[in-house]
Amino acid sequence: MSEPNARAGTGPAGTGSASTGPVARSPIAPPPPVLVIDGWEVSGRRAGTGLTLTDCTPLAKVQVRAPVGGRAAAELAVPFGRAAMDNDGTLVAGSGPGEWLLLAAPGQAPALTGRAEGLASRFPGELVTATDVTHGRALMRLSGSRGTDVLRKVCGIDTADGITPDGAAFRCAVAAVATDVIRHDTGGVRSYLLHCERSSGAYLFGALLTAGSEFGIEIDGFTPPGI
Repeated sequence: MSEPNARAGTGPAGTGSASTGPVARSPIAPPPPVLVIDGWEVSGRRAGTGLTLTDCTPLAKVQVRAPVGGRAAAELAVPFGRAAMDNDGTLVAGSGPGEWLLLAAPGQAPALTGRAEGLASRFPGELVTATDVTHGRALMRLSGSRGTDVLRKVCGIDTADGITPDGAAFRCAVAAVATDVIRHDTGGVRSYLLHCERSSGAYLFGALLTAGSEFGIEIDGFTPPGI
C-alpha cells in the first residue's frame, strides 16, 4: 500500500490537521485529542515532561537494498551501523549489510522510492530494490535524557555515548521485539527512533511506556515533519 500523499483537509495554520476522516491509521491507538495530519490519525497531546514517547508511524519509510561496496551504496553514503540526514532532509540509516532504511516526512514515500529507482537506472549492473514499508511498520521516538534508563530495562545493548553515539544504528531485541534502533538526537536532546513490524507496534509502545513509568514518561503527539 502506498503512502497517502494528500491531506484530508486543512486545520490550524502550521499543523496540517484536518477536519475530515483519516485515510491511514497507526497500529498504536492515539490518545485524545485526535487530529488528522497528512491523512493520518494522530494524537494532538502535548507532553509536559522531559521524557516523551511519540508515535511516528506516519513518517514515510522505504527499505532499500543494494550490493555492499557497490556504486549505489557509495551514493547512499551511509555505512552499516550509522545514520545521517541527507541534503533533502531524509534520514538514511544503514540498518543491515547492503540494507538501508530511508525516513522522511509523511507523504514522501513515492519520492524515496523514486530515488532508489534512480539509483537502479544509473547503475544497471547492480541489483537495487526499494520497498515502501510505510504502512507495514510502526515507528516511535523516545526522547529525553532518561531514555537510556528506559532502554536499559528492555534492551541488552549498551546505550552509553561511547558505544552508541548520536548517529548510531543497530538492530536488536527491544522488549523481545526485533527492532531497528536509531540514535537521532534533536535540538541537543537525546532521542531514539524505534522501528518494528506493524503487528508489534502497539505492544512495543506499551512496553516502553511501562518501562518509563518510574521516570515520568509521557506521550507526546506527532508534529510534522516529525524527522
